[in-house]
Parts: sequence; structure tokens; C-alpha cells
Amino acid sequence: MLTMHHIPVCPFSQRVEILLALKGLGDYVRFEVVDITRPRDPALLAKTRGTTALPVLELEDGRIIKESLVILRYLEDRFPQNPVQRSDPYERAVEGMLCAGEGDFVAAGYRAVMNQSRDRRDEMLGAVAAQYAKLDAFLRQHAPDGPFLFEQFGFAECVYTSMFMRFSFLDYYEDFDIKGGAFARVRAWRDACLAHPAAQQVTAEEIIKLYFDYALGYGNGALPEGRRVSSFAFTPHWSARPWPPRAKYDARPSDAELGLV
Repeated sequence: MLTMHHIPVCPFSQRVEILLALKGLGDYVRFEVVDITRPRDPALLAKTRGTTALPVLELEDGRIIKESLVILRYLEDRFPQNPVQRSDPYERAVEGMLCAGEGDFVAAGYRAVMNQSRDRRDEMLGAVAAQYAKLDAFLRQHAPDGPFLFEQFGFAECVYTSMFMRFSFLDYYEDFDIKGGAFARVRAWRDACLAHPAAQQVTAEEIIKLYFDYALGYGNGALPEGRRVSSFAFTPHWSARPWPPRAKYDARPSDAELGLV
């Protein structure tokens, strides 16, 4: 079997899980969970040559593949049955052009949720809106009738859906959502992606609770000042915790108030 070292709530891991579900390969990959609130296992660091970014795909012979988009394409090439990428060269190029913008989209969303300056809030959220506007324009040009880029949920949807899910933290912590006619096409795409049966690995509640420390400006398991337990901790289970405060600019709750102890 292949082994994927991952964080269960990580959007880059979910991309791979969505692709595996679409290809019917869910039982072919063993998932090894990594606790990012603790130092990395030296054995895993030896496999990755010291890098800590996840997910990491380990092949049967121990070779390592990094970066979620690279992993997606490797799985497509190795397991051609139930293809998710387009076979037509032009359509694959269109798919590729849309996916090429995912880095800027991801960065804008994470900068906004981690922003700690009220004075920069409008600037940060404006940058997120600009990214959605680019997606909307692209979809209006290449897939005006939708809801997906092509006739069904495909590779571009794998790439973006997990981020659409994560951006529920912007709705919760920043009261941000795409509204109005200027975003009608991309909103239809986003909503269809979120509703797809292959993309139900996590819930908005899980994301909002686990990503609370991001809303305070602390990512990847880093601890906010005065706290001893990360919001990414495995226990207590997220479902048993209270909803965190939405007013992130004023909120500095204790571990106990967050249900972490």
C-alpha cells in the first residue's frame, strides 16, 4: 500500500482524499496522522530530508513525493482508471490555467484570517474578494453554464474545494462571504463543489474550531501567548468543544474556555 502522512483537517491533504474518492482508491492508501502540536517524529523527518510540510506520500519502496498538486498528478498518472483530469489537451490546459491561480487564492484567505490589525481588515478581505473575482471571470469565459468547469466535478474542483471549505473560517471570524451578482458564477461553482459527495471529509464546525489559533495569528500548531494547548490538539475531540468566540480581535480565551482541557 501507499502511505500518506498527513494532518486530518489539512486542506492539502483533503485534496488528495477527494481525488482518491473520485477514483475509487480510498482503500489503497494508508493514512498516517501527524500531530502538528508536537515535534515531528525523527523517522518522518528522515524520510522527508528534514522538511515538515504535509501531506507526504510514501511509495511502497520508501520513495517520497511531496506537494499536494504533485501527489494528485502522480496518482492520476499511476492509476489511469476513472480519470479525473481532462484527456483533451486544450481542456487540460484550461484546467491547468485555473489551477495555476490556487496559490494566490490560498495565500489571500490565510492572510485575512491571520490578520490581527483592524485597520488592515478591509484591505485583507478586499484581496480575498479580488481572488474570487478572478475566478468568477475565468469561469464566465470558459464555463458560463456550469456549475463545474466541465460537465462534472474534476481536477480543478479537487484543487479548490478544500480551500472553499477552509474559508468558512472567514465567514465565521470575519463575517465575509461572496455576495451579489459580481460573484454569481463563482458562488455557484463553490456551492456545487461543497455539496459534492466526494468532498465531505470535514465540516465547517470542525474547521472553525480547529483553526481558532489561526484567527489569532498563530499557525501550524504554534501556541498563542498564555495558552498551553493548541486548538489543533486531538483531544478533547473538536465535537465536544464549545464554539470559539467570533470577535477575534478582542478574543483571548483560555484553554478551559475553548474546551481544550
